[in-house]
Amino acid sequence: MALLVLILAVLFALSPLASDGFNGFTPAQFPVVNEDWPIQPAGWAFSIWGVIYLWLIAGCVVGVWRARHAPDWAAMRPALALSLGVGVFWIAAANRSPPLATAMIVVMAGAAVAALWRTGRTDAVWQRAPVGFYAGWLTAATGVAIGVLLGGYGVLSPQAAALVMLPLILIAALIVQRRRPDALTYPLAVGWALVGIAADNLRGGSTPVALLALAGIAVLVGAALRRRGG
Repeated sequence: MALLVLILAVLFALSPLASDGFNGFTPAQFPVVNEDWPIQPAGWAFSIWGVIYLWLIAGCVVGVWRARHAPDWAAMRPALALSLGVGVFWIAAANRSPPLATAMIVVMAGAAVAALWRTGRTDAVWQRAPVGFYAGWLTAATGVAIGVLLGGYGVLSPQAAALVMLPLILIAALIVQRRRPDALTYPLAVGWALVGIAADNLRGGSTPVALLALAGIAVLVGAALRRRGG
Protein backbone atom coordinates (compact mmCIF):
# COMPACT_ATOMS: atom_id res chain seq x y z
CA MET A 1 0.00 0.00 0.00
CA ALA A 2 2.88 2.40 0.72
CA LEU A 3 4.28 1.85 -2.77
CA LEU A 4 0.83 2.16 -4.34
CA VAL A 5 0.24 5.53 -2.68
CA LEU A 6 3.65 6.75 -3.91
CA ILE A 7 2.85 5.67 -7.48
CA LEU A 8 -0.53 7.38 -7.34
CA ALA A 9 1.04 10.57 -5.96
CA VAL A 10 3.49 10.64 -8.88
CA LEU A 11 0.74 9.99 -11.43
CA PHE A 12 -1.38 12.68 -9.79
CA ALA A 13 1.47 15.18 -10.10
CA LEU A 14 2.03 14.24 -13.73
CA SER A 15 -1.66 14.45 -14.68
CA PRO A 16 -1.52 18.16 -15.71
CA LEU A 17 1.01 17.23 -18.39
CA ALA A 18 -1.65 15.13 -20.12
CA SER A 19 -3.76 18.26 -20.69
CA ASP A 20 -3.47 22.04 -20.71
CA GLY A 21 -3.57 22.11 -16.92
CA PHE A 22 -6.32 23.77 -14.91
CA ASN A 23 -6.65 27.36 -13.62
CA GLY A 24 -10.36 27.33 -12.93
CA PHE A 25 -13.53 26.64 -14.86
CA THR A 26 -14.04 28.76 -17.99
CA PRO A 27 -17.21 30.72 -18.91
CA ALA A 28 -17.80 28.66 -22.05
CA GLN A 29 -18.34 25.51 -19.97
CA PHE A 30 -21.72 26.70 -18.61
CA PRO A 31 -25.14 27.72 -19.93
CA VAL A 32 -24.94 30.95 -17.90
CA VAL A 33 -21.82 32.75 -19.08
CA ASN A 34 -19.89 34.73 -16.49
CA GLU A 35 -16.42 36.08 -17.18
CA ASP A 36 -15.20 35.92 -13.59
CA TRP A 37 -16.89 33.71 -11.00
CA PRO A 38 -16.84 35.49 -7.60
CA ILE A 39 -16.28 32.20 -5.76
CA GLN A 40 -13.27 31.24 -7.87
CA PRO A 41 -9.79 32.27 -6.63
CA ALA A 42 -7.43 34.32 -8.77
CA GLY A 43 -5.44 32.21 -11.22
CA TRP A 44 -2.17 32.61 -9.33
CA ALA A 45 -3.71 30.91 -6.27
CA PHE A 46 -3.69 27.61 -8.15
CA SER A 47 0.13 27.64 -7.97
CA ILE A 48 -0.35 25.95 -4.60
CA TRP A 49 -0.64 22.70 -6.53
CA GLY A 50 3.11 22.73 -7.16
CA VAL A 51 3.75 22.63 -3.41
CA ILE A 52 1.04 20.01 -2.87
CA TYR A 53 2.42 17.69 -5.54
CA LEU A 54 6.04 17.90 -4.37
CA TRP A 55 5.24 17.61 -0.66
CA LEU A 56 2.92 14.65 -1.16
CA ILE A 57 5.51 12.81 -3.26
CA ALA A 58 8.29 13.57 -0.77
CA GLY A 59 6.10 12.36 2.09
CA CYS A 60 5.21 9.18 0.24
CA VAL A 61 8.90 8.51 -0.48
CA VAL A 62 9.66 8.85 3.23
CA GLY A 63 6.72 6.58 3.96
CA VAL A 64 8.08 3.85 1.68
CA TRP A 65 11.64 4.31 2.91
CA ARG A 66 11.19 4.31 6.66
CA ALA A 67 7.51 3.82 7.55
CA ARG A 68 6.28 1.13 5.19
CA HIS A 69 4.77 -0.93 8.00
CA ALA A 70 4.23 1.80 10.61
CA PRO A 71 0.65 1.62 11.98
CA ASP A 72 0.34 5.42 12.07
CA TRP A 73 1.01 5.56 8.33
CA ALA A 74 -0.89 2.44 7.36
CA ALA A 75 -4.17 3.75 8.79
CA MET A 76 -4.36 6.73 6.44
CA ARG A 77 -3.10 5.12 3.22
CA PRO A 78 -6.35 3.57 1.88
CA ALA A 79 -8.21 6.89 2.07
CA LEU A 80 -5.26 8.78 0.57
CA ALA A 81 -4.98 6.22 -2.23
CA LEU A 82 -8.67 6.70 -3.06
CA SER A 83 -8.30 10.48 -3.17
CA LEU A 84 -5.17 10.40 -5.32
CA GLY A 85 -6.58 7.69 -7.59
CA VAL A 86 -9.60 9.84 -8.42
CA GLY A 87 -7.34 12.88 -8.67
CA VAL A 88 -5.29 11.34 -11.47
CA PHE A 89 -8.30 11.82 -13.76
CA TRP A 90 -9.66 15.04 -12.28
CA ILE A 91 -8.09 17.65 -14.56
CA ALA A 92 -9.21 15.76 -17.67
CA ALA A 93 -12.75 15.67 -16.25
CA ALA A 94 -12.69 19.34 -15.20
CA ASN A 95 -11.75 20.47 -18.69
CA ARG A 96 -14.65 18.51 -20.18
CA SER A 97 -17.48 18.24 -17.64
CA PRO A 98 -17.73 20.54 -14.59
CA PRO A 99 -20.56 18.47 -13.02
CA LEU A 100 -18.50 15.27 -13.24
CA ALA A 101 -15.42 17.09 -11.93
CA THR A 102 -17.45 18.46 -9.02
CA ALA A 103 -18.67 15.00 -8.05
CA MET A 104 -15.09 13.72 -8.29
CA ILE A 105 -13.66 16.49 -6.13
CA VAL A 106 -16.25 15.78 -3.42
CA VAL A 107 -14.89 12.22 -3.28
CA MET A 108 -11.30 13.47 -3.35
CA ALA A 109 -11.88 15.96 -0.55
CA GLY A 110 -13.79 13.52 1.64
CA ALA A 111 -11.12 10.87 1.27
CA ALA A 112 -8.32 13.40 1.87
CA VAL A 113 -9.95 14.61 5.07
CA ALA A 114 -10.43 11.00 6.19
CA ALA A 115 -6.74 10.40 5.53
CA LEU A 116 -5.83 13.50 7.53
CA TRP A 117 -7.93 12.37 10.48
CA ARG A 118 -6.09 9.04 10.44
CA THR A 119 -2.57 10.44 10.28
CA GLY A 120 -0.29 9.84 13.23
CA ARG A 121 0.52 12.33 15.95
CA THR A 122 4.30 12.24 15.60
CA ASP A 123 5.53 12.49 12.00
CA ALA A 124 4.33 16.00 11.20
CA VAL A 125 6.61 17.09 8.36
CA TRP A 126 6.28 14.10 6.03
CA GLN A 127 2.84 12.72 6.86
CA ARG A 128 0.43 15.07 8.60
CA ALA A 129 1.62 18.32 7.01
CA PRO A 130 1.41 17.39 3.30
CA VAL A 131 -1.86 15.51 3.74
CA GLY A 132 -3.26 18.49 5.66
CA PHE A 133 -2.18 20.89 2.92
CA TYR A 134 -3.79 18.71 0.28
CA ALA A 135 -7.01 18.21 2.26
CA GLY A 136 -7.28 21.91 3.05
CA TRP A 137 -7.04 23.01 -0.56
CA LEU A 138 -9.53 20.33 -1.61
CA THR A 139 -12.00 21.47 1.05
CA ALA A 140 -11.97 24.96 -0.41
CA ALA A 141 -11.90 23.69 -3.99
CA THR A 142 -15.01 21.60 -3.37
CA GLY A 143 -16.93 24.67 -2.23
CA VAL A 144 -15.60 26.64 -5.19
CA ALA A 145 -16.64 23.94 -7.67
CA ILE A 146 -20.15 23.70 -6.22
CA GLY A 147 -20.47 27.50 -6.19
CA VAL A 148 -19.42 27.79 -9.82
CA LEU A 149 -21.85 25.02 -10.72
CA LEU A 150 -24.72 26.80 -8.94
CA GLY A 151 -23.98 30.03 -10.77
CA GLY A 152 -23.13 28.45 -14.10
CA TYR A 153 -26.39 26.55 -14.30
CA GLY A 154 -28.53 29.43 -13.09
CA VAL A 155 -29.55 27.97 -9.74
CA LEU A 156 -28.24 31.13 -8.04
CA SER A 157 -26.63 34.30 -9.27
CA PRO A 158 -22.80 34.07 -9.28
CA GLN A 159 -22.56 36.43 -6.30
CA ALA A 160 -25.28 34.65 -4.33
CA ALA A 161 -23.58 31.31 -4.98
CA ALA A 162 -20.33 32.70 -3.57
CA LEU A 163 -22.06 34.17 -0.53
CA VAL A 164 -23.73 30.81 0.17
CA MET A 165 -20.65 28.64 -0.36
CA LEU A 166 -18.06 30.70 1.53
CA PRO A 167 -19.70 30.15 4.96
CA LEU A 168 -20.10 26.44 4.14
CA ILE A 169 -16.40 26.19 3.26
CA LEU A 170 -15.55 27.89 6.55
CA ILE A 171 -17.85 25.64 8.60
CA ALA A 172 -16.37 22.51 7.01
CA ALA A 173 -12.84 23.81 7.62
CA LEU A 174 -13.55 24.59 11.27
CA ILE A 175 -14.98 21.11 11.83
CA VAL A 176 -11.86 19.48 10.39
CA GLN A 177 -9.59 21.93 12.18
CA ARG A 178 -11.31 21.24 15.49
CA ARG A 179 -10.67 17.51 15.15
CA ARG A 180 -7.04 17.92 14.08
CA PRO A 181 -5.77 21.23 15.51
CA ASP A 182 -2.21 19.90 15.17
CA ALA A 183 -2.50 19.93 11.35
CA LEU A 184 -1.79 23.63 10.82
CA THR A 185 -1.22 23.18 7.10
CA TYR A 186 -4.92 22.41 6.71
CA PRO A 187 -6.23 25.89 7.65
CA LEU A 188 -3.23 27.39 5.85
CA ALA A 189 -4.36 25.86 2.56
CA VAL A 190 -7.99 26.86 3.11
CA GLY A 191 -6.80 30.36 3.98
CA TRP A 192 -4.74 30.53 0.80
CA ALA A 193 -7.87 29.79 -1.23
CA LEU A 194 -9.75 32.53 0.63
CA VAL A 195 -6.89 34.96 -0.04
CA GLY A 196 -7.20 34.15 -3.74
CA ILE A 197 -10.96 34.70 -3.66
CA ALA A 198 -10.63 37.98 -1.77
CA ALA A 199 -7.89 39.26 -4.08
CA ASP A 200 -9.83 38.38 -7.21
CA ASN A 201 -12.94 40.17 -5.97
CA LEU A 202 -11.06 43.23 -4.75
CA ARG A 203 -9.97 43.79 -8.36
CA GLY A 204 -13.38 45.04 -9.40
CA GLY A 205 -15.39 41.95 -8.48
CA SER A 206 -17.87 41.56 -5.64
CA THR A 207 -17.01 43.58 -2.55
CA PRO A 208 -19.33 41.55 -0.26
CA VAL A 209 -17.64 38.32 -1.40
CA ALA A 210 -14.19 39.83 -0.82
CA LEU A 211 -15.15 40.97 2.68
CA LEU A 212 -16.66 37.60 3.53
CA ALA A 213 -13.51 35.81 2.35
CA LEU A 214 -11.34 38.13 4.46
CA ALA A 215 -13.58 37.51 7.47
CA GLY A 216 -13.19 33.78 6.91
CA ILE A 217 -9.41 34.14 6.98
CA ALA A 218 -9.62 36.00 10.29
CA VAL A 219 -11.84 33.27 11.76
CA LEU A 220 -9.45 30.50 10.65
CA VAL A 221 -6.44 32.32 12.09
CA GLY A 222 -8.25 32.99 15.34
CA ALA A 223 -9.33 29.36 15.67
CA ALA A 224 -5.82 28.11 14.95
CA LEU A 225 -4.23 30.43 17.51
CA ARG A 226 -6.86 29.63 20.14
CA ARG A 227 -6.46 25.87 19.81
CA ARG A 228 -2.69 26.08 19.62
CA GLY A 229 -2.66 28.16 22.79
CA GLY A 230 -5.06 25.74 24.48
